[in-house]
Amino acid sequence: WSKSLSLTYELVQAGWSKCWSRRENRPYYFNRFTNQSLWEVPVLGQHDVISDPLGLNAAPAEGGAGEGNLGNGQRKRRISEEQGAGLNSIKRVKAEPTTPISPSTPGAKHWSSAPEDKPTLPATPTTPSPAPAPYRPASTPPAHHLPPHPEIELQRAQLVTKLRQHYHELCHQREGIDPPRESFNRWLLERKVVDKGQDPLLPSDCDPVISPSMFREVMNDIPIRLSRIKYKEEARKLLFKYAEAAKKMIDSRNASPESRKVVKWNAEDTMSWLRRDHSASKEDYMDRLEHLRQQCGPHVTAVAKDSVEGICSKIYQLSAEYSRRLRQTHLSLLQDPPTTEVCASSQQSRLVYCYPVRLAIPSPPLPRVELHFENDMACLRFKGEMVKLNRGHFSKLELLYRYSCIDDPRFEKFLPRVWCLLKRYQVMFGSGANEGTGLQGALPVAVFEALVRQFGVSFECFASPLNCYFKQFSSAFPDTDGFFGSRGPFLSFCPVSGSFEANPPFCEELMDAMVTHFEGLLEKSSEPLSFIVFVPEWRDPVTPALTRMEASRFLRHQLTVPAYEHEYRSGSQHICKREEMYYRAVHGTAVLFLQNDAGFVKWAPTTERLAELTAAYRPSPSRPSTFTPSASVDTHNAVLPPPAGGGAQVNPFSIHSGSSDWSRALSLNLQRQQSNTNLSIHS
Repeated sequence: WSKSLSLTYELVQAGWSKCWSRRENRPYYFNRFTNQSLWEVPVLGQHDVISDPLGLNAAPAEGGAGEGNLGNGQRKRRISEEQGAGLNSIKRVKAEPTTPISPSTPGAKHWSSAPEDKPTLPATPTTPSPAPAPYRPASTPPAHHLPPHPEIELQRAQLVTKLRQHYHELCHQREGIDPPRESFNRWLLERKVVDKGQDPLLPSDCDPVISPSMFREVMNDIPIRLSRIKYKEEARKLLFKYAEAAKKMIDSRNASPESRKVVKWNAEDTMSWLRRDHSASKEDYMDRLEHLRQQCGPHVTAVAKDSVEGICSKIYQLSAEYSRRLRQTHLSLLQDPPTTEVCASSQQSRLVYCYPVRLAIPSPPLPRVELHFENDMACLRFKGEMVKLNRGHFSKLELLYRYSCIDDPRFEKFLPRVWCLLKRYQVMFGSGANEGTGLQGALPVAVFEALVRQFGVSFECFASPLNCYFKQFSSAFPDTDGFFGSRGPFLSFCPVSGSFEANPPFCEELMDAMVTHFEGLLEKSSEPLSFIVFVPEWRDPVTPALTRMEASRFLRHQLTVPAYEHEYRSGSQHICKREEMYYRAVHGTAVLFLQNDAGFVKWAPTTERLAELTAAYRPSPSRPSTFTPSASVDTHNAVLPPPAGGGAQVNPFSIHSGSSDWSRALSLNLQRQQSNTNLSIHS
């Protein structure tokens, strides 16, 4: 029994309807988009765990509309709604319905520290809900990745840690330097752009073998690492160290007579100048350092080239060996290992629906992962290895899992899969203080809201289940992230239409590959297609990706958000303190609109739309924010500063409590996710 007339128009549009519970003999309110059931009248703006996992942006709710009544359960996908949702798919693939995922009850506590506890339905309050419609499985062809397993993930973590140690030792032994900050993390990102191997993290089949990213960053720190200079005395010491290190290096290497002559003369001339002139300013020292680098740099690079290439080659060979070892162990755990023919099946292009990644290989029984809570943190432990995240993000993962996973209706594999997910991202971005935070940074929520309202954005090109704003997104690891809504790596994702947000990890090779992919998609599609790209405004030197986008024929508009006048949400948002959630960007951010003709007509960057987007980027004066860690180099060939872009993409949120309709925003996002994105993928 339904009487929607008693609800406001906004609530009806957000998916709410009034139903009757025969068991309780009273009305209740049901949301067809989120499968949320409430006894009290819903309140627009209440806390939603996907777009705002910590409740930072929730409007005050009354009458039981708090955290206990968050959306739970698998959203029912009704075939009649799908057919009317506006998907412009050329071909619909017939799929047989399967058993729907069991919905949970609002207010239920699904997990406790007791080993024997499993997710159960509570006695009260009872969740009255209509008979579930059949779940429509993905039309997307299943992926042949091996299913995640805690044993394998633990071994992978140990091997990656060992590989990091090898890298550190090689840099010390061969060049006498520490590894450049974050260079190993960027090496993993850059290698996966060209890697054709089968391990989700470790590179094993790359051409070329020598990584341009790792080679460039190590070479930048030879003969010594340059750092940002604040005072005159620091500049003087740095100049002396550089001259001394260059002279020592050219003496100890097999250099040509010409190189020895040039480097020694310039180094000795610099030292004489330092002993002679004690009244020079900071600028004088920096000018002299730049001159010395220009004179000695090519000769130092020439004698170090073979050694640095040896470092890159050795790390890659070890990675390939570790990858083969992991795969053999992983296959031995599977009950029905895939054959080579299955994994190398032929591909063809066809249009399909946009669904999360589904694995073709069934998951084996998974070992038990222990869960307990410490204050506001959920702690998951497997064989002594513990990973943590806050309660808000734990609830967010649970909800994403209900939306996206179809092979685990009783949540028996939920905790092992969450442990694998957290361990994978922890291993990829390192365990040092603030390490990897910039590579997973995300846009403020207020910016996402403006993108949704003004440009119809419904998809993130680079995100993770931990920092995503939308229910659908692309991310780095389809095997672990697909259970939580990932559509796989964006460079393998081929949308035909839709409006997309791209905030990539700031790795030069990845950003360059992103531009190539965008232009290829825009060239092929005649349907409305739009990409709004957020990249750092780095001009000294300028990044190739930024140069290419500024010269692209698909560029419709470009704006720059000045440094220190905007924020990002921390990449460690799932574990950091609230006061560390946001940080000011120390560089400008370039926002570029790449659109085909139809996309420009539909989502043109007009003055009014751009004004709202720019206003949304302004930091909240009431919220404390920190600054990004200083970059390691402040010269022309500097190592890029720690990025603020999101690793497989997105998601910080600005605090504007009460300013947004979160329930309606989420439901509109869910509708767009079904109606705006047609995909052409290789199946």
